[in-house]
Amino acid sequence: MMRRFAWLLVTALALILAGCSSQVPGRAVPARAGSAGGDRGLVEAYFTDLNASADEGVASQREFLRRTQHPDFADRLCDLGNLTLHVEPAMSTFRADPKWVPPESPASRHPRGTVYVLGVSVSVRQQGALLGEQIGSQRVVVLDGKAYGFSPCPTG
Repeated sequence: MMRRFAWLLVTALALILAGCSSQVPGRAVPARAGSAGGDRGLVEAYFTDLNASADEGVASQREFLRRTQHPDFADRLCDLGNLTLHVEPAMSTFRADPKWVPPESPASRHPRGTVYVLGVSVSVRQQGALLGEQIGSQRVVVLDGKAYGFSPCPTG
């Protein structure tokens, strides 16, 4: 049983940060007024809602991840099983990442919308119990006034 929990933890952390933890060239700069400023608020709300869904339980977070999966990648939605994620963004690292494409994307397909990257601290929980934490980066895309993410999926 302990082996299964350890495997779940390692897998969950790998899933969360798979393709999301690569170093991005450049430096963080504050978002300027205009669309980036509005997008920043949408990204903050995305993480607030993600964490609220985790607080409500596995089914709620599963539904949140389904609803907020980027529409160009709806076929890549994965299930975290009985785990929930709390993701704390470091908004001071918020910046555009226009050249990023999701890992294993067919023909290096770039998502529609504006891609942003930021540092995050991820906590993996099972039935409220903390299984592990990791720091990495995550992409969120703003498309048509809505923030979308990419559901963590197994890579192997």
